[in-house]
Amino acid sequence: MASLDNWKESSDTVRTPGMSKGAFVIQKSRLFQRAVFFSMLNPQPNGAGFVGFVTHDGWNLRNFSGIELKVRGQGENFIYKVNFKHKGQLSDDGSPSYETFFKVPRNEWMTLSLPFDSFKPYYRGRFLPDAEPLDTSDITSVTIQISGGVYEDYKQRGSSSLEIEYMQAVSSHS
Repeated sequence: MASLDNWKESSDTVRTPGMSKGAFVIQKSRLFQRAVFFSMLNPQPNGAGFVGFVTHDGWNLRNFSGIELKVRGQGENFIYKVNFKHKGQLSDDGSPSYETFFKVPRNEWMTLSLPFDSFKPYYRGRFLPDAEPLDTSDITSVTIQISGGVYEDYKQRGSSSLEIEYMQAVSSHS
């Protein structure tokens, strides 16, 4: 990632207890440049809480079948997700976000393929089986997020980092 200028924090910072915080920075060296997503996840007792970063850059991904990330996780938590919004919908307008979860190994680089058909509609963590399909020709926001797992079998809390070598759209022919 060349720049994170268009990425803004979108974390659960308003509840008491359960205020989480994050940072999304570029790490540069003579040999590489990558993004690092730091999170301090402090969820409520039921797991409600999240740390994320969002960009509202518009993407037309109609000619692609998914996204690919090269990542490495460190710290206490290793389950993340990518969320899409489409058609100009906003996070607080009642519309779903299209989410897919991924788990990274501790301290090892891995390349993940996240096909668009793995992105499912959710609203505030609850699955919406009757929502319209994701329109990949009109992606209007992308979020990288870690959550406490309020509706999941797992619970996450504490400090973690996700190094991101790259995130790119890919076609099934590549």
